[in-house]
Amino acid sequence: MATEILDTVADTPQVRQTQLLIDGKWVDAISGKTFATINPATEEVIAEVAEGDAADIDLAVKAARKAFESGPWSKMDARDRGRLIYRLADLIEENIEELAALESLDNGKPIRDSRAADLPLVIDCLRYYAGWADKIEGTTIPIRGNHFCYTRREPLGVAGQIIPWNFPLLMVAWKWAPALTAGCTIVMKPAEQTPLSCLRLAELALEAGIPPGVINVVPGYGPTAGAALVKHPDVDKIAFTGEDATAKIIMADAAATLKRLTFELGGKSPNVVFADCDLDAAVAGAEFGLFFNQGQCCCAGSRLFVEESVHEEFVAKIAAKAAARKLGNPLNPETTQGPQVDQAQMEKILSYIQKGTDAGAKCVTGGSRFGSKGYFVEPTIFDHVTDEMSIATDEIFGPVLSILPFKNMEEVVARANNTHFGLAAAVWTSDVKKAHLMADRIKAGTVWVNCYDVFDAAAPFGGFKRSGIGRELGAAGLASYTELKTVTMNLD
Repeated sequence: MATEILDTVADTPQVRQTQLLIDGKWVDAISGKTFATINPATEEVIAEVAEGDAADIDLAVKAARKAFESGPWSKMDARDRGRLIYRLADLIEENIEELAALESLDNGKPIRDSRAADLPLVIDCLRYYAGWADKIEGTTIPIRGNHFCYTRREPLGVAGQIIPWNFPLLMVAWKWAPALTAGCTIVMKPAEQTPLSCLRLAELALEAGIPPGVINVVPGYGPTAGAALVKHPDVDKIAFTGEDATAKIIMADAAATLKRLTFELGGKSPNVVFADCDLDAAVAGAEFGLFFNQGQCCCAGSRLFVEESVHEEFVAKIAAKAAARKLGNPLNPETTQGPQVDQAQMEKILSYIQKGTDAGAKCVTGGSRFGSKGYFVEPTIFDHVTDEMSIATDEIFGPVLSILPFKNMEEVVARANNTHFGLAAAVWTSDVKKAHLMADRIKAGTVWVNCYDVFDAAAPFGGFKRSGIGRELGAAGLASYTELKTVTMNLD
């Protein structure tokens, strides 16, 4: 069983901002409505946050359009844009302890993760893209005839950005950094479960000197604020991270205005362990690849394929690691697993645990809610899972690992690809040839070899099939916030 809940050791961070940010000003929602953001570890209200809707979105879009068309941002020297993005990264670094605590308070993730993983990746992402600002270049093209032909990359315009609750600050960085670098302006709707760190980051953006109207933040709900952003005729692009069911709604709503769309969606990622690998490293990688962030990762290695000859040993080792996880107060640096983000998510996870049990899978550890206060779920591992079970086909988005034995490479490739998702995968082997063959044949946007969840701002991330459209990060992520223009001049 999981370790007992630990006592608080860190101070609760101050909530500094709960209003909407529109055109550089902090304002209440026009309706006057607010909604509660809940501490998932205690089920208590942290703060009441302004609830934006279509009227607020309209004001935010108008501000972003004005800042793009006649304001300083898109016309600013690229190097100066980069300097301001660098300044934002510096301010985040100066306030890293506060931001990490705020993220853990609102989301429930252990502070050891928000401090050591999320915030450093946020800072690195902003600095990476700041360095790109004066390097967005076109090409000259030798076309037929006496003509001079060249291309130029221009900022796309007003970007509507809708982010999820699992990595609130990191998703802000993944969205803001390339958009700002390209010269776009932004209207962001953070997840209603976790608005606080995004609002604090927007405060720091103003402090960094990013002009009014360039970044606008409107917390609210998907059917109201989110839908209004997607449908607004003056928004040029929607960047969305979340589940595929919502992406389908966004795609339909965006059709009327033919908006540019990029989606980073869900997954049911295969993690393949061959008998010839370093078994202890694979156990550690598989445990991290599923249970990190309470299993609330789109790329979580939730389908763990283990070669039959090492299956029994592997299950024993990973079950022991999972059972040793320390559940408790996210603000305690000793905690390794916090609560799920809200009650609905906890109940969804528990329902899938019941489905796995009913289908005949063997629960080797966990399987229950942990404690009676907070949205905690025990780290849970199912063995003897078959491909058709719902715990092997559906994205659970929680600390539930399915272990599936396999016999050979041909079999496991077919089974790994037997999903409508294609976000990520991993392979554990000491055979270099086998590693490259697997990386070639698995249909996924990212394949890790002898590692898991290795991210870098320079490396594109996104999915095959229903796991997304386009890519985040790297040069590919930047290109999606630009339009490519061809210019041809007659030289006769």
